Amino acid sequence: MAMKTSSATFKERVDEGIHNDFMRMAVSSAQERLHGRRLTAVDELGNWEDWRSLGQEIRQHVLANLDFYLHQLAANVSKRGGHVFFAETAEEASGYIKDVIVDKKAKKIVKSKSMVTEEINLNASLEAIGLDVVETDLGEYILQVDDHDPPSHIVAPALHKNKEQIRDVFIEKLAYTQTEKPEELTAHVRGILRKDFLSADVGITGCNFAIAETGSIGLVTNEGNADLVTALPKTQITVMGMERLVPTFDEFEVLVSLLTRSAVGQRLTSYITALTGPRDEGDVDGPEEFHLVIVDNGRSSILGTEFQSVLQCIRCAACINVCPVYRQVGGHSYGSIYPGPIGAVLSPLLGGYDDFKELPYASTLCAACTDACPVKIPLHDLLRKHREVIVEKEKMAPFSEKMAMKAFGIGAASPMLYKFGSKMVPSAMSPFKTGDSISKGPGPLKNWTESREFPAPGKESFRDWFKHREKGGNPS
Repeated sequence: MAMKTSSATFKERVDEGIHNDFMRMAVSSAQERLHGRRLTAVDELGNWEDWRSLGQEIRQHVLANLDFYLHQLAANVSKRGGHVFFAETAEEASGYIKDVIVDKKAKKIVKSKSMVTEEINLNASLEAIGLDVVETDLGEYILQVDDHDPPSHIVAPALHKNKEQIRDVFIEKLAYTQTEKPEELTAHVRGILRKDFLSADVGITGCNFAIAETGSIGLVTNEGNADLVTALPKTQITVMGMERLVPTFDEFEVLVSLLTRSAVGQRLTSYITALTGPRDEGDVDGPEEFHLVIVDNGRSSILGTEFQSVLQCIRCAACINVCPVYRQVGGHSYGSIYPGPIGAVLSPLLGGYDDFKELPYASTLCAACTDACPVKIPLHDLLRKHREVIVEKEKMAPFSEKMAMKAFGIGAASPMLYKFGSKMVPSAMSPFKTGDSISKGPGPLKNWTESREFPAPGKESFRDWFKHREKGGNPS
């Protein structure tokens, strides 16, 4: 499974994340910084909710007319001399890209940051046939050098590392001899990548939004590496999820404004680039050959279902930056290249419940993610719907949970049993009490009480209290 980033169990991943004090501190700091900058950026507009509604309307319109816009996009890319390939699966996408590269007798590939290429496990596929694949986004490059460490955040992939850790990796892997200053680390990487850009045979990018009306590919970046990936190699390949398109540049402008403010708290990022096909006669740079790979990989099976709204996502990570669960466990705990609330919804849909059935439960359902989403995806509702599917349709609830719910159903349906049970609970819980709280617990209480206390049930039930009150006793 290409999306899966770890063979450890969910509980093992969570345990590792919770006990990684540096990671939790780094995530907490980054969440506060990014979310704070986002609030400032959206407040400048003054009518943010109107912008969100417009963004939602655009994305819903595209999904409702996806076949039309995909056909229009493909026709316009072809008209400009580009090649379009529709890949139903990750394997088909990687296979087509490998065929193009082999046909060109290419050896070195430079890539800009792309979540969909992570999703289809493209790097591993290309490296398996002996190709030199170089990530040119600084965060992705750091992870690649560090033994292909998977990303932990959609926008800031190396969020879980500090500058001292990065310095040590560079000393070991890149013959680095300077300090942990970010400027010195970046300058060292820049010197290495400059040679890679100039010697690369093929450039591969993702796609923030494709513009159907013109057959253009829109890229939103802050480092400028994507522009070099598309300008210098003779062959360019762009990989996009099939839902990542807009009708015209007017909608592109709206969604880019929502994306940059929500992702990094900027009015605009440093580079907003629109590329249209291979270079024309007289152009000074750009690829001689352009390929657009449009990836389905399970997306079409989401269309028309109760989960369709998840395809509105513009990959800004605003939901991740407000999630209290992500803050405590980090991105690697999700075991998917898509972490956080959006990952908890999307991963089971694209990767299946067998690998990702725990993720919908990695949420408090506080709805902070829904409030932060710039295109109004009801993420907390979708997480709840996943839980319903897991229990009612997939029948994947643990046996102990099934028995506990069945027993509760029997007890709650009988007034006599319910009354008897409520009287027995204080006595049953007394071995686990410390003062007025339960500080250790059996079964489902164990994980909760390992990190927090649970209020102990009172000796007097609500029914007894109410009966006493009705008789004129003290209501306090």
